[in-house]
Amino acid sequence: MWAFFQKLSSPKYFYNLSGYLIPWFGWACLAFMLVGLYYGLFLSPADYQQKESVRIMYVHVPAAWLSLFVYMVMAIAGGIGLVWRIKLAEIIAASSAPIGASFTFLALATGALWGKPMWGAWWIWDARLTSELILLFLYLGVIALNSAIEDKRTAARASAVLTLVGVVNIPIIHFSVNWWNTLHQPSIFKGFEAPSVDPSMLTPLLLMAIAFQLYYGWVVLMRARCEILDRERNTSWVQTLATNGK
Repeated sequence: MWAFFQKLSSPKYFYNLSGYLIPWFGWACLAFMLVGLYYGLFLSPADYQQKESVRIMYVHVPAAWLSLFVYMVMAIAGGIGLVWRIKLAEIIAASSAPIGASFTFLALATGALWGKPMWGAWWIWDARLTSELILLFLYLGVIALNSAIEDKRTAARASAVLTLVGVVNIPIIHFSVNWWNTLHQPSIFKGFEAPSVDPSMLTPLLLMAIAFQLYYGWVVLMRARCEILDRERNTSWVQTLATNGK
């Protein structure tokens, strides 16, 4: 198993492997997205209180979940890069930041659209919303560090430190609806309890969550491949790829 991870950490091996995986992630993402949207828009019922606006949930909730998930991937990859100096871990962390920022922005934007009919305001300084906004600033800080520091390895270490410091915000986001008096809806999943959402709504929600996960895998692999080519451009195997036009 350790030998496999050592092999996987090789930029050349990862580049070749990701080339095979990208189409699978892309087509699977499209399939789950279409089925999830069909369920969410046409088969799931309207909520008795929120009416048709509840359908925003099928984009908002998966985007919010992925905003946390991607950040944790960055934190783990950043920690591996700091401790073991594995170049691929640094590449995954750097490639994930813009995707995570996009999910976070989407969660905030759809939350505003959902909040207007429910709360009567586009934005309130709610604990969940405020901590999610801080998460967006953390993502932007990582992107800024990666762009501002010319040396990629130095930029990776600086952004990894910022990412690891920002991990404290993740449990705050997750548990904010339990720790403080908030207008935000409580979590759907609570430990080992049954989900608080009817199966007719839970099914499209989970389908969309899987679609968003696959989208992240699809895009991060493509971004990582580009980053590998940029960092390894002086190596013989990349020059061979350029010569062969692949």
